Amino acid sequence: MGYDDPGRGAAVEPSPGLEHAFDDPAHGEPGRDRLAVHVAWELVLAAGLAVLTVLLWRDAPAALRDDGLQALLVDVVTVGLLVLAAGLSLRTAAVNLAVGPVAVASALHVAEQGDRGIQFAVSHAAAVAAIGGLVVGLVVAVLHVPGWAASLAGAAAVVVYIERRAGPVLVQGGYDPRNNAIQLFAGFAAVAVLGGLFGVTRPIRRLAGRFRPVADPARRRGGVAGVVVVASFVLSTVCAMLAGVLIASNGAGTVVPTQGLGWTVLAVGAALLAGTSAYGRRGGIFGTLFAASLVAVLFAWSEARGWRISRWAVGGAALGVGLLVTRLVEAYGGPRSAGPEPERLPSGDGTISTGWSVPRPAPVENWPPAMPTRSEDLPTDPWDASRWEARPRPQRWDGGER
Repeated sequence: MGYDDPGRGAAVEPSPGLEHAFDDPAHGEPGRDRLAVHVAWELVLAAGLAVLTVLLWRDAPAALRDDGLQALLVDVVTVGLLVLAAGLSLRTAAVNLAVGPVAVASALHVAEQGDRGIQFAVSHAAAVAAIGGLVVGLVVAVLHVPGWAASLAGAAAVVVYIERRAGPVLVQGGYDPRNNAIQLFAGFAAVAVLGGLFGVTRPIRRLAGRFRPVADPARRRGGVAGVVVVASFVLSTVCAMLAGVLIASNGAGTVVPTQGLGWTVLAVGAALLAGTSAYGRRGGIFGTLFAASLVAVLFAWSEARGWRISRWAVGGAALGVGLLVTRLVEAYGGPRSAGPEPERLPSGDGTISTGWSVPRPAPVENWPPAMPTRSEDLPTDPWDASRWEARPRPQRWDGGER
């Protein structure tokens, strides 16, 4: 991508690496994202998780042994799948607010259909979740509307399904995820960390964040951005469905038909707390794992202390802190400033070139063909009498002196 030289009227190619110095060449965001702010914040999350774990061990050591540890690991995976779902949609700048209602609806479906086999119940729930995510994603991509608005409409439709139940639903079937707690936790941790590692690489980060607005938010970002958004809605909705399966199967015995928006607030708040930017694209590596574990251990510790903490309270607090983290991520995680924006040079026909130009040096005045030479090698004596002799005054044109 070059620029048009107005003097010659021909396209001039910039330096070879200039095109690859921009994350979005069409809009010219230069440089690579910085990860230092994510590493620093994830160290803070790890320290907070360590403190809460020590408090839980002090107040309820049984929660970190045998059956208690297995139940805690399943809780971590349950919260983690919801955080993963919210974080995935946040990365694409089209947050999915239907993850909470989808999880509750899936839990109700598995509770009702579990006697027909866990594979049957999960496969049906996964198919419905994928279709629902596809529909909402297509609405966002085709109409190019904000993801939060379209997903909120989808959440309302799911809440209508939930409210058809008059009371708690007894869980049918005998599936107990605590028997595979370690495998489930290892799988979730691998997906979360590998997803974070892939997310910090420049090609994938650029691809995932193409829907993020850079100028007018209503301006379409292209077909590739639409495909990415649709895929993120499908995947996030399926992740929320899997979280619902664990909600129904983790030994509670019944599923209460709540609206599920409290789970949404908790999931989005924890995703922001993990270091995912509310504007999309930027995020860390271990943040999702640490944030989900922190929330699950917090609930376990509060239960051990006899406190009843609402998901709305924890989610609201996480949202508040997460917004501050977003500000830090955007301020210190973006590319370093590369100086003033290069000007767009006019082309030969008077229009402005769409390519990015290299800044031109300032014009140089005409230099003499050669440096002046001295007639003598020796320096001139400033007190030489000949320098002070009277010089003849110039004559005017009429013969008189000037």
